[in-house]
Amino acid sequence: MSASISDASASTQCGRASWYALHSKTASGERMNPAALTAAHRTLPFGTRLKVTNKKNGKSVVVRINDRGPFVKGRVLDLSKAAANKLGFIRSGHTSICMAKA
Repeated sequence: MSASISDASASTQCGRASWYALHSKTASGERMNPAALTAAHRTLPFGTRLKVTNKKNGKSVVVRINDRGPFVKGRVLDLSKAAANKLGFIRSGHTSICMAKA
């Protein structure tokens, strides 16, 4: 059982992540920018910074929560296209990640 990301700052949550690249407004009210290092999470406060690591290749990136989602069962995070590119999973569309507060 994985720890909740909202517990102590050292806790980590792992799961599946996908990416999206819309140009609409996010739940925080800002315009979605696919080139920014941002992400959508169901409950974390807007502005929360997370270090996200791709479990398949070890690449990491720090993102800022600015939207709500993902709305696909089994996914814990939706990343911007830029974040997914840095993590190396643009082609597959989704990957296994671990995330912790940065």
